[in-house]
Amino acid sequence: MFTLLLLRLLSPVLLAWTGGTSAADDGMPFMEYLDPNHLVCLKWGFDNAQGEITFELAVNSTGWIGFGLSRSGEMYGADIVIGGVGPNGNYFNDYHAIGEFMPSLDREQSYTLLSMVESDGQTIMTFRRAIQSCDEEDYHITAKPIKLIYAYGTSDDIKYHGPRRGTKEVNLLNYMPRTSNSSAKYLSAKVTNVSVPSNKTYYHCKVMKISDLSTKHHIYQIEPDIENPDVVHHMLLYHCPPTVTEPYENQCYMGDKGDKCFGVLAAWGTGGGVYELPENAGIPIGGPDNDILYRLEIHYNNPQQKAGIIDNSGLKLYYTDQLRKHNVGILNTGMLPILPVAYTIPPNAAEFHSYGLCNTSYFSQFVSPMPDLQVFAVLLHTHLAGRKIRVGHFRNGKQIDFLGLDENYNFEMQQTVTLGSIKTVMQGDEIIVECTYDTKDRTGPTKIGLSTYDEMCLAFLYYYPAISVTSCLSQPNTTLLSTTYNQSPDPEEHAVYEEMLKNLPQVQYISDAKRTPSVYINGFIREMMASPTVECQHENAAKSLCSSWIANIGGVILSLLWMIV
Repeated sequence: MFTLLLLRLLSPVLLAWTGGTSAADDGMPFMEYLDPNHLVCLKWGFDNAQGEITFELAVNSTGWIGFGLSRSGEMYGADIVIGGVGPNGNYFNDYHAIGEFMPSLDREQSYTLLSMVESDGQTIMTFRRAIQSCDEEDYHITAKPIKLIYAYGTSDDIKYHGPRRGTKEVNLLNYMPRTSNSSAKYLSAKVTNVSVPSNKTYYHCKVMKISDLSTKHHIYQIEPDIENPDVVHHMLLYHCPPTVTEPYENQCYMGDKGDKCFGVLAAWGTGGGVYELPENAGIPIGGPDNDILYRLEIHYNNPQQKAGIIDNSGLKLYYTDQLRKHNVGILNTGMLPILPVAYTIPPNAAEFHSYGLCNTSYFSQFVSPMPDLQVFAVLLHTHLAGRKIRVGHFRNGKQIDFLGLDENYNFEMQQTVTLGSIKTVMQGDEIIVECTYDTKDRTGPTKIGLSTYDEMCLAFLYYYPAISVTSCLSQPNTTLLSTTYNQSPDPEEHAVYEEMLKNLPQVQYISDAKRTPSVYINGFIREMMASPTVECQHENAAKSLCSSWIANIGGVILSLLWMIV
């Protein structure tokens, strides 16, 4: 009797010792469609950030399907798995891409296939890998947003996918699932029958009233409503100061009163999708400020100079009367792009750096007392030459963190991403935005400006509690330059020119939604720390420890059973 009781008590340990890897369960609470037509669905789940992560990829195809983790959203350098159900059974392999062609098979197969099902015109592939992989051919999964790529074919012959591909940026380890409510209410901010000119770049603005809400509500989700995705580059919705009282629709920055509307309410960039705010926070709208106007700004990028495009794009702002704990604000930081700046980026530069400064010491002149700002998401923005963006967070003259970091910036994929953890910005902290540009393919200097072929360096910080400050931008005081180096293609002169610009005093422009920007001089750019790297924890030691523990506990169990018997 005692023997049977002991066996029952020890059976879970014995099963864990002898059972090996089990089949995938339903522990995948996160889900994201990777394509706009909802043909490619990814589910995933994990127990902890040091364990394993399980994926389920469902694609409306009976051919091969592929999924990958990429630095830039492109195939080059990506960590890829490809599988399917063929005439001779299932196939599944771990690859890495070294170019825009068929990826190479990994020496170490780090992904484990758990199941492969093909039914009703759909293939569902479930697989698993360690989150912290030490395989140099694998992509390291961290608590930062990752660019996911997918592709699929119409047969089991693995070859070029054609248009059946895409990319989406997702934070796998800090994911915020979206709510789904068919009866959800939303406000619409859209342009009306805009005739997009056949220019390479065009900015269109519409000043309008979007809300009749007599009481305060919270916006909890922002959804792009894009009619012409091939030309709509980005959209910004600003709330206007009380001096703007008349609606109108016109080309932007033509001297109209709406040019003073610069308090960001919502933002979207090309490649981005729906963004839902955290459960405890919302963007306030309605109530006492119900009569204010808003300016929707759409940047049309038309490199092929197509004619005859009529557009009605805009944003849907989903709202609720169930107020959340925190009011969200969006702070525009970086380098001032609007005023004519005697500042250009030289041609033939592999890595040229520009900087913008925000010193929050001045915020007390706008809001008192100044609360701690809890930054939870960021939207980073440059144009075609941008390759990297880093947002440094400084306190007492020393960098303590990054508020945003993209070492593989992709112009075609700009979206608001949730940070791995909330960052606290205190009064007196400094925010420095660093942008890295590559102009090796350009023969003339690139200016800072609005055109797609000009450059920008911006970071939109989502935070709570909201304060009245809306933008905190800067530019170097280039009037103090005695020599101009920006026309030279010589890399040595580039370095001298970049250092001179970096060391110039920064002129800062800080504004709220109701007043003219205040100007502060003599800010300076501090040195930024190196970007954090992934520390690989080799699996051999862990496996050895695990094997040793299993052997020891197994020996103890067998000894006990032998003694009892």
